[in-house]
Amino acid sequence: MASQTRTTLSVLLIPLLLSLLAASAQAGSIAVYWGQNGGEGTLADTCATGNYQYVMLAFLTTFGNGQTPVLNLAGHCDPPSGTCTSLTSDIQSCQSRGIKVILSLGGATGSYQLTSTSDAQSVADYLWNNYLGGNSSSRPLGSAVLDGIDFDIEGGSSDYYGDLANYLSQYSSQGNKVYLTAAPQCPFPDTYVGPALQTGLFDYVWIQFYNNGQCQYSSGDTTNLVNSWNTWTSSIKATNMFLGIPASPSTPGYIPPNDLTSQVLPAIQGSSLYGGIMIWDRYADVQNNYSGQVVGSV
Repeated sequence: MASQTRTTLSVLLIPLLLSLLAASAQAGSIAVYWGQNGGEGTLADTCATGNYQYVMLAFLTTFGNGQTPVLNLAGHCDPPSGTCTSLTSDIQSCQSRGIKVILSLGGATGSYQLTSTSDAQSVADYLWNNYLGGNSSSRPLGSAVLDGIDFDIEGGSSDYYGDLANYLSQYSSQGNKVYLTAAPQCPFPDTYVGPALQTGLFDYVWIQFYNNGQCQYSSGDTTNLVNSWNTWTSSIKATNMFLGIPASPSTPGYIPPNDLTSQVLPAIQGSSLYGGIMIWDRYADVQNNYSGQVVGSV
């Protein structure tokens, strides 16, 4: 009788275990950009939602070519007057929840360009001393130590970003790991950050599947998106890749939550590099509760 009971339990448990294993294989995370709209709420509140595992502070809009670096966090604070140091506690609050907080370089507008290997080294040193684990008397975000650097390069030249990635990666030997992430456009290879991605040094790549008709989702048609996803995941070495999507219906490439969970994610979650989704941006997510609608399926 005991043997029969054990057999029955085994039969019942096997499908459950297989289901749990499948769910775990597809489990992904959500990354979000924060910092470009004062109406998106505080950084601490963003992390307290429990929806995100990665938050990119957007953006360091000026750097390289001998320029004084400029941090632009829109209405949240004013770096020249030192008010962004108030974010120290918010950053540490996020990190205490296990959330990686990463500084994003570039953006769609700004003044940035690397002009030489030594310029890349200079920018890497600046980032290490002012935002990562180094020391400086004028850290814009105070004593908080960020987890890494994001390359959202959308203009200028592609030159020397591979060198910048290499120099930044070397700092991982001096303490905590410096995570490297990037946000290329979905046409492969990306015009600006494509060469840097070939270094194989990037941990997470959030591919922007929006504002580009060549490879974004369109009215129930996943073909272009899936083809582009497969090209990226078969061509770039990274720890994980994320599907970058907008949270606002007004942005080209928007995927309705039901379409994302029923059509798009099932088509890409089988990839061994699938890491989840990236959302642009926190403000649009607040307005539309996009992450709240999809977090259980990511």
